[in-house]
This record gives sequence, structure tokens and C-alpha cells, in this order.
Amino acid sequence: MTLKVDKSKCLSCGGCISICPKDALTLRNMAIEIDESKCTECAICINFCPLGALKLTTNL
Repeated sequence: MTLKVDKSKCLSCGGCISICPKDALTLRNMAIEIDESKCTECAICINFCPLGALKLTTNL
């Protein structure tokens, strides 16, 4: 599984960055970026985002 940001929904508010226990999310050039080497797919950010901009997707 991989965490993805739906850029059409994300407002780059940074709420997911502050809630991530592994510091896997950053804001760069007004977009949320994911450090996959740090992300443990805990889904805390997914549950936190009121816009549904974060999702876990399968690696196919």
C-alpha cells in the first residue's frame, strides 16, 4: 500500500503534517509531499483530513 495525496481535494492546510507521528509529511511548493521511507501507513492522517484528500492505494 502507498499513501497518496489527491491534489484536486487538498488545500495544503498542513493539518496532516502536524498529526503524522513519523514526520512523513511535509509542505513544499504549496503541496503535501510524502516521504515513503518514513510512512508506516498508520492512516492517522487519512482519518484526520476532513476533505478526504489522503488515501492508501495498492501498488500494482
